[in-house]
Amino acid sequence: YGIEPVPGEDNQYIAYVAYPLDLFEEGSVTNMFTSIVGNVFGFKALRALRLEDLRIPVAYVKTFEGPPHGIQVERDKLNKYGRPLLGCTIKPKLGLSAKNYGRACYECLRGGLDFTKDDENVNSQP
Repeated sequence: YGIEPVPGEDNQYIAYVAYPLDLFEEGSVTNMFTSIVGNVFGFKALRALRLEDLRIPVAYVKTFEGPPHGIQVERDKLNKYGRPLLGCTIKPKLGLSAKNYGRACYECLRGGLDFTKDDENVNSQP
């Protein structure tokens, strides 16, 4: 909601950005952070970028309940021990129907991966 030049620097700016909270899934730290910084750092038009400050409203912070369990529970569920867990992110992140997204996940898991991950802005799929 505002841009100002960095004092004493050519072609450098500070951008102030604000997002409405209803863009983010309640209780999802992952959704919030990847929505804010996920793809932005990959924009080709940007030569350099850094996040210097992040302010999260208290009402939204209260929706974070913390992780339900740790890595040992995940290993127990998967029956995978003594090695790294292998996963992937399904691409494209948008544009697949729920059926095709599910099929892509199935094929990845069938091929030997331990898990798949929703891409940055894919969450709460029907």
